[in-house]
Amino acid sequence: MSEFTIFALHFLGFAPILFWIMKIAVNTRLLLKDRLEGIGWVAYETLRRMVKNHPEVEFYFIFDRQPDPMFLFGDNVKPIVLFPQARHPFLFIWFFEFSVKKALKQIQPDLFFSPDGYLSLRSDVQQVAQFHDLNFEHFPKDMPKIHLWHYKTFFPKFARKAKRIVTVSEFSKQDIVDSYGIDPKKIDVAYNGVNEKFAPISEEEQEAIRAKYTEGNPFFMFVGSLHPRKNLARLFTAFDLFKSQTPSNVKLLIVGEKRWWSEPIDQAYSQMRFKDEVVFAGRLRAEDLHLVTAAALASVYVSYFEGFGIPILEAFRCETPVITSNVTSMPEVADDAALLVDPFSEASIAEGMTEMLDENVREALIEKGRERAKDFSWDLAAEGIWNCLIKALDNDQ
Repeated sequence: MSEFTIFALHFLGFAPILFWIMKIAVNTRLLLKDRLEGIGWVAYETLRRMVKNHPEVEFYFIFDRQPDPMFLFGDNVKPIVLFPQARHPFLFIWFFEFSVKKALKQIQPDLFFSPDGYLSLRSDVQQVAQFHDLNFEHFPKDMPKIHLWHYKTFFPKFARKAKRIVTVSEFSKQDIVDSYGIDPKKIDVAYNGVNEKFAPISEEEQEAIRAKYTEGNPFFMFVGSLHPRKNLARLFTAFDLFKSQTPSNVKLLIVGEKRWWSEPIDQAYSQMRFKDEVVFAGRLRAEDLHLVTAAALASVYVSYFEGFGIPILEAFRCETPVITSNVTSMPEVADDAALLVDPFSEASIAEGMTEMLDENVREALIEKGRERAKDFSWDLAAEGIWNCLIKALDNDQ
């Protein structure tokens, strides 16, 4: 154990009582103001709840730059800033194998928790990794070579090093078991939640959003990093096919940064007949993303690999129907509340878009989505992760 605090209770002759103060160190390098994405949002939503729910625990948040005060969720959070800023595979090694190792030796925590899965292999502290997906194991060509080398070299080691692993879907759990030979009893599932600010908006608000982004026209929307596995190339071709087969004024709104824009994506876009019907909104603030999602004719989320798929739930909460893929975790998350299509078939995606023009189809999916969204929350996610951490401290687990 890390530390004991002794309280001498002399009142009524009570003997001194020992209280153990638990210390948990956390990798919080992805908590960046105005730059929260994917895993960063998951860490933000779950960590702030764990800090609030467990004031008896001392949390040591490990950053790679000076943190914004908004990420210090309580008086029981102690920030630690380490060098270097870990944004490159070689710097990952330096940060986790040297800087984090040294910090953990000084802190002497009971546990080190890493929401993005990166562990310190050289540290003897018990560690829990949160894995979100292993897309790089299945689609290696989608990754820059240096990042691919790092992921394929280190993540199998992280999986074996971890006392326990928490992941975001049953699909991802089975994938970890199959890919790395990890005992399934060592892995817990804690489904992601969804921001409660996502909610339906009025028709007047929807009209204002359409006027702002698509000249007043209805639109399908995609949200996510513009990464090859998000399947944008096929989405562009499918939208072109949809427009050719079903004349309409529907546009396609793309929300996300062109950070991973690749040659196949660019080629598919350049060859579009209806490229003028595609609108790029760039990265949106959470408030604006909510409004855009709630105003969409449908959300089209047809990745060919996902560990979870939070945009599916965001659309459900906004009472926006969803077209999503019939592979990996997406059917697990959507259940029967979304229109499932084959992400490797442009014709299947286009057919889904055409079906979404039917008001009866849309209304049925909206009702199912409204109910499905009730099964997920960040409170449940935080509780699931916390239970995994507690199991890791139990030597019998």
